[in-house]
Amino acid sequence: MHEMSIALAVIGQVEEAAERAGDVTAVRSVRLQVGELAGVVPDSLSFCFELACAGTLLEGAELVTETVPGRARCAPCADEWAVGMPPLLTCPRCGGAGTDLTAGRELRILSVQWEDGPTHAHLREPIPEER
Repeated sequence: MHEMSIALAVIGQVEEAAERAGDVTAVRSVRLQVGELAGVVPDSLSFCFELACAGTLLEGAELVTETVPGRARCAPCADEWAVGMPPLLTCPRCGGAGTDLTAGRELRILSVQWEDGPTHAHLREPIPEER
């Protein structure tokens, strides 16, 4: 399950950004853009993210995924189309196989919401194990 390695990489990048920011006390949410052709199962990624966040600054953070539909462009005729799943990689207009994927392979952090400074530390809600 490569979703765990993706979750760990996302957590690592967010922790690095939080460290650079200086006084982040908690991460509330992470928004990811995930292309439908990226080979990532969003539910599995969410599960792995929750497990991997335990004991980190991101513990209790929500993972929000935004799916990017796959799109392709035909080199010979310049037609563009949604490739869907399973992906249609031959041009529906001219039948050409010389296509370029223009969207759908994304995997990027779009935004992170966090709390910073000691004045906000009290806003952190307890996780279930702390109740």
